[in-house]
Amino acid sequence: MGRYVVANWKSNKTLAEASHWLRRFLKLHRPHPDLTVILAPAFPFLYPLHQMREGNTGGILLASQDVSTFSLGSYTGAVAAEMLHGLTDYVLVGHSVRRRWFHETNQDVANKVRGAMAVGITPIVCIDQPYARTQFAALSDHELSNIIVGYGPVEAVGVDIAPSPQMVQQDIDRIQAMVPGNALLYGGSIHRGNAAEYMKIPGLSGLMVATASL
Repeated sequence: MGRYVVANWKSNKTLAEASHWLRRFLKLHRPHPDLTVILAPAFPFLYPLHQMREGNTGGILLASQDVSTFSLGSYTGAVAAEMLHGLTDYVLVGHSVRRRWFHETNQDVANKVRGAMAVGITPIVCIDQPYARTQFAALSDHELSNIIVGYGPVEAVGVDIAPSPQMVQQDIDRIQAMVPGNALLYGGSIHRGNAAEYMKIPGLSGLMVATASL
């Protein structure tokens, strides 16, 4: 199984800043066959960044930070999975920020997973402990077997203090027991100073980086 690094920009950067970042990245990055680098910019930047990658992916793929619970239709402001087809390879769903501030339910997350999978986009489903079992229960066995799992303790999101790798290891072991065989990512206060240490955790397939990826 390969490794992943996901850069979640959340609600940051202007289009000019995002374009400048990607131009520099494409010049500096040296792709590795066992590493998938995924950039998750804001919705308005997906298409222009997708165009910048054409003919020179630089080993980087795009992800949407979210997707609508609905398909195409009369849903003002919604971005349906069908609209993302061809632009993104992945989509983040169920992030703790979405669950907390936008009151997303486990069923909302399940609907987004189904919509993304229907158009060939791989969902990165973010889960919490100790609620992982309930969050997984909303998904079918087929859906569970085709997702990447992203784990980020709520207390480590948006702060500068990360839980110890030993604590993360315990949570990773519990989650792996629920979804054996799935790629499992960790996110929460990751930066260049501690990334290598977390990547050594057995069973971990990669990292989700937020602030440090900006």
